[in-house]
Amino acid sequence: MTSSHPTKRPTDAAHLDERRTEFPTDLLNLPWIDVHNHAHTLSWEDRERYALSGCRSMVMVASGYHWTPYKPVRADDIRYLWDDAVNRRAAIERNHFFEAKLGLGVHTGVRIENPDELLDAMADYCALDEVVAIGETGVTPSQHVSSWDVDHQQAVVQAQMELADDHDLPVILHTPNQSGDSGRSYRPGMGIPGYEKNTTLGQEPVLEGDNPALEAVKLDIEAMRDAGLDDRQVVASHADENNTEYLMSETDCYLSYTIGHSWLIGVTAADVADAIDEYGPERIMVDTDCANVLRTDPFALKRAIFELYRYGIDEDAIRKVVLENPREVFGLAE
Repeated sequence: MTSSHPTKRPTDAAHLDERRTEFPTDLLNLPWIDVHNHAHTLSWEDRERYALSGCRSMVMVASGYHWTPYKPVRADDIRYLWDDAVNRRAAIERNHFFEAKLGLGVHTGVRIENPDELLDAMADYCALDEVVAIGETGVTPSQHVSSWDVDHQQAVVQAQMELADDHDLPVILHTPNQSGDSGRSYRPGMGIPGYEKNTTLGQEPVLEGDNPALEAVKLDIEAMRDAGLDDRQVVASHADENNTEYLMSETDCYLSYTIGHSWLIGVTAADVADAIDEYGPERIMVDTDCANVLRTDPFALKRAIFELYRYGIDEDAIRKVVLENPREVFGLAE
């Protein structure tokens, strides 16, 4: 083989295919939508990283018992989280130039006192233009500080789904994820490095059996059906290999794969590529779930765009997953 390069000896370049490679330059500037994060809890710099990496829109989820300073959690504590997000949203848009909308809900990972107060107030919040989703919510087997039994959890989830149906809003469903278990535990009292949650306050699981994470998802779908909510209004966040087959075969819900903290839950762009290969891109999204209690990566979704292409996913499918599907479901970036 004769090299056309003026190098002293043959280099790798002499063995490359001489045919011109078409690089996916459109992906460099492809806008994307993050359908589940807690970016209002992040630093200014982290939100700027979203902007720098091409974020067009996001859904900032204000529900989350992790940020309340008091345990057990009262309805007023959750209401404060909603109000704080409403208060700060416009400034976040002004500072970083991407569209920032809100998801408000009652997370069930800890028992909340007087949840009916929240459900009664939620209808007025649903009427706000900046609220584009209810959630995140969903039956949670693992409980923190104060346990909420399954029946009460499911009732609260169903009540939110009924509100979503009344207000024609999508629901962000928190599906318990189990794919990141390394088989080892940290030293007692250490918690999980990178996750600022007091794990010593964990309670006994409220769901038993071989696969409580999947059973929780099935209870959510039961609540969805009882509420009369259309499957296509539900986005199952934290999708993984444990629940993908069930959700794809037994429902018409969308699945969103959380890739912002793969070190914790084990889901990566490779899992997203596998799901696209098997089921197509029509019901798949990607989210970061970035939050101030977690070691997360605001660049994760942009990195996933490149990784999906490297894994063989075509550009049209990538665009559908990161932009078109979220835009259609949440009414963003229009």
